[in-house]
Amino acid sequence: MASYSVEERGCPNSLGYRLFFKNHKGQYISPFHDIPIHPDARKGWLSSLFSWVLHSFSSSPDRESSLGQKDVFNMVVEIPRWTNAKMEIATKDPLNPIKQDVKKGKLRYVANVFPHKGYIWNYGAIPQTWEDPEHKDENTSCCGDNDPIDVCEIGSKVCSRGEIIKVKVLGVLALIDEAETDWKVIAINTEDPDAAKLNNINDVRTLKPGYLEATVDWFRRYKVPDGKPENQFAFNGEFKDKDFSIKIIGDTHDYWKALVNNKTGGEICCTNTTLPDSPCHCDQTSAGATVGEAPASGPADPIPPEVDRWYFYEK
Repeated sequence: MASYSVEERGCPNSLGYRLFFKNHKGQYISPFHDIPIHPDARKGWLSSLFSWVLHSFSSSPDRESSLGQKDVFNMVVEIPRWTNAKMEIATKDPLNPIKQDVKKGKLRYVANVFPHKGYIWNYGAIPQTWEDPEHKDENTSCCGDNDPIDVCEIGSKVCSRGEIIKVKVLGVLALIDEAETDWKVIAINTEDPDAAKLNNINDVRTLKPGYLEATVDWFRRYKVPDGKPENQFAFNGEFKDKDFSIKIIGDTHDYWKALVNNKTGGEICCTNTTLPDSPCHCDQTSAGATVGEAPASGPADPIPPEVDRWYFYEK
């Protein structure tokens, strides 16, 4: 798998904090546009040929999946499990660094709604995907939320902010958030000890009982402490299986292709450094100048004490 690194700018827990991304050559990239959707999407011709030969002679009924061609995707970790800061890929900023969401001029933190402490999974997004706000989904009758598709990674490791991991998709939940479709993909880190045992959404019920129910409860109630009503779901809050999930991800990848080719997107910034056919492609000089405009890195600001508060209410 390709290696990536991050460069911090500004002070953590501040309005100016940004996390920029670099590839294995130390070149600046966008985590939204330049990291491929699949880990093997840019492998060399010899590796591709070898995989084709394995695929041709394999007797496995799920050989496409076992080679990582179907159900394994890259994931950009925005929020490590158990943390509260609502970090996200800055879709409207050049190079799309990770930054903390802001609401009414203040940094946003999710509340601890009992019994959930912060985010209960490693949370992030699949690169090169986009939920088109102009497309009404036939399953939900709502348009997309204008972001990359979200991922809840349910493995045992607490990942780091900005980490790029390979995940196996297991299912998806259709959250309706303020009248927008906001898909939540359920996935497992391919390096997790349980990864081989988890191959579809029902396996999660067997190996991690209660986790899916907790996930629905979390998304239903996490905005209630902010004075908002409970969120709703399509399919009555039921999770859809792996095949359905892969189709949804494929659709969002197609929407992203149109976006990055400047055919749609509005305020979304499509600046990238590795897609020469895109009208938004830029060189490393321009990319470096973008990073240089951000504040210098510094020590973390203190986290507001109210972030540790617990919220209780009857379901």
